[in-house]
Amino acid sequence: MGVPGQVRPPGPEIETIGPNTVSSSIATTLQRPDVALLGATPAFEHTLHVGRPNMPDRQAFLTRINQVLDSGRLSNWGPFVQEFEDRVAEISGAKHCIATCNATIGLELAISGLGMSGDVIVPSFTFIATVHALWLQGVRPVFCDIDPVTHCLDIDCVEAAITSRTTGILGVHLWGNSCANQRLHDLAKKYELKLLFDAAHSFGCETGPNHPSHLGDAAVYSFHATKCIHSFEGGAIVTNDRELADRLRLMVNFGFAGEDIVAHLGINGKMNEASAAMGLTSLEAMDQFFDHNRANYATYAAALADVPGVTLMPRETNHKHNFQYIVTEVDPTKAGLTRDELISALRLENVYARRYFYPGCHRMQPYAGLNPRAGYTLPVTEAVAERVMVLPTGMAMSGHEIKRLCACIASIVRQAPAVRAAIHECKDPRLPPFPAWEARTRVNH
Repeated sequence: MGVPGQVRPPGPEIETIGPNTVSSSIATTLQRPDVALLGATPAFEHTLHVGRPNMPDRQAFLTRINQVLDSGRLSNWGPFVQEFEDRVAEISGAKHCIATCNATIGLELAISGLGMSGDVIVPSFTFIATVHALWLQGVRPVFCDIDPVTHCLDIDCVEAAITSRTTGILGVHLWGNSCANQRLHDLAKKYELKLLFDAAHSFGCETGPNHPSHLGDAAVYSFHATKCIHSFEGGAIVTNDRELADRLRLMVNFGFAGEDIVAHLGINGKMNEASAAMGLTSLEAMDQFFDHNRANYATYAAALADVPGVTLMPRETNHKHNFQYIVTEVDPTKAGLTRDELISALRLENVYARRYFYPGCHRMQPYAGLNPRAGYTLPVTEAVAERVMVLPTGMAMSGHEIKRLCACIASIVRQAPAVRAAIHECKDPRLPPFPAWEARTRVNH
């Protein structure tokens, strides 16, 4: 055992072993462990989390906050909200931007404002709020499978899912990857469908020379604290449709068209001035945040290149990207352990890697009963949900920490049989639970 509180260096190289092999190197490793689950000191004294907020210049933010307090105007489209909307529209290439209190409200407003009803096609591999926004507006989600590389909608599956009840498509720019392409736009036009994008992950990401085309009828960004650019909590709807933008401005403010005139159904979905102040300050640091994340991605790519069974999602380097998500897939046949087992082992190293969107919205309530056969019609979604692991990045992560983290992953994979055995015997409360239904996907001992 290591000395409590002492951080160990990356462990020595040892013989690579297969998933069902126990060699003499395991015995040696158990005598001199370099994996916390096997008795070593955790690699990190402090906890590494996915989604730690990027903090912009504190003094610049406090200067804006003091201006808000001095003005006495805390909400109702104050000057900072208006400036934030202008900047978001400019960066996204949209003509109009409506700031909202969060992206989920933004999605609900956009769904209602576009008049979506009946059935709307949506991926199951997305954050549950995407689907909740449809359901809360009385729309039935029709789950569609995804592309195995980008994790965005599979266009062939979209077309196969269109029926007479379909009124729209809700695509997701997952991980900052663009869901939009000419085929999807042509498909929406052919069947006269509304095309809305959940762009929560993709603020600041270009999709090529004509990047405004990713907007469809509208797109919704998230500025939640976990996003690369944040406003504490916040969202924004962007569109090139003036009529839709005017309608959404009514809807986000109770439907008011004047002091005493209510012209439309609406809610209170506005962004406040404090959130806009943080949003504007974050935007000033956008290039710094993106460059740091890009460097982090490059460090991960180099450090994980030779780790069997742990594959980093490739990124296009010729377009601007926020690199906010370090997305890996764990192949248990090559790594010797499942994604969940690897996450469990990392947890004891004080690394809180995450599985995202597991087990898929089609297996969550209240949607699990909509299509009992969804698991058979969404094979890529099912496979990806079992394999995706997201690792920490952002301004809080240094290149040195990333190299150490990747050394942990390499050590765990090298000692997979011993690690797997220890996981299933360990009673440490920090380990995440294994739901019974996922047992079918585990590697056999």
